[in-house]
Amino acid sequence: MVRANQANWDARTPVHVASAFYGLDGSRSAEDWFAPFEWADLGEVTGRDVLHLQCHLGTETAAFAGRGAAHTVGLDFSAAAVTEARRLAGEAGLAMEFVRADVHDAVAALGGRRFDVVYTGKGALCYLPDLTAWAGVVNALLRPGGTFYLVEFHPLLDALGPGPSPDPERQQLLLHHDYLAGRGPLRSDSPATYTDGPPLQGATTSYEWRHGLGEVISAVVGAGLTVELVRETELLPWKRFDSMVRAENGWWRLPPSEPIIPLLYALRAVKPAEPSAG
Repeated sequence: MVRANQANWDARTPVHVASAFYGLDGSRSAEDWFAPFEWADLGEVTGRDVLHLQCHLGTETAAFAGRGAAHTVGLDFSAAAVTEARRLAGEAGLAMEFVRADVHDAVAALGGRRFDVVYTGKGALCYLPDLTAWAGVVNALLRPGGTFYLVEFHPLLDALGPGPSPDPERQQLLLHHDYLAGRGPLRSDSPATYTDGPPLQGATTSYEWRHGLGEVISAVVGAGLTVELVRETELLPWKRFDSMVRAENGWWRLPPSEPIIPLLYALRAVKPAEPSAG
């Protein structure tokens, strides 16, 4: 199933590169994909070594290089995406490194290097079948005292879907999918992707796993990291549902007539410092 996902993301890559959604023609910047609270949570990244797991085209990875990271690395399992990420970084004149590897093999693929910051999210965890194994990889990639920061779509958002509404001005949202894991992955076989553009050519099958908030936090804690912050927000970086309206920061939220519910969450954890000798 992971290999099927890899082939699916290879097929998605040319569609995403040409899409207005990603705005690689200059209509969107790397900073567009970050909420202000992310930089407040992360603190200064200048002079720090940053690793972005499951980076796809490196659209977010570039923000760390732009903010003065000492060395920025993006890792993704799609060879097509990594090729494009390297090209885009070169065209932008950004000194970034991109590595092609499955996240489960990241420690070996990166030669045992460790980082001050490991970042991931916004549609990454749903492609991982085993969060316990994943969290162990994150821990191994961090230096003692290093920061792990996850910003991910809320499992409630993943469980919701549009339903019929008697009012054309309002979009009714219903529970369509599981919030919690337990019934295996969701299989999709569709030529469509989440961006604008033509249908996929080639591999159209993909698999997604559900991970509740408790499962995520427990995996991170179980790996030996110390959770410092968990936040939930009603904001999204893109318009998931037709009824969504622009928020003050340019992101999207449900209209004021609807309940305030979490659509995105963030988690910051640190790797404990190694005890001093003696």
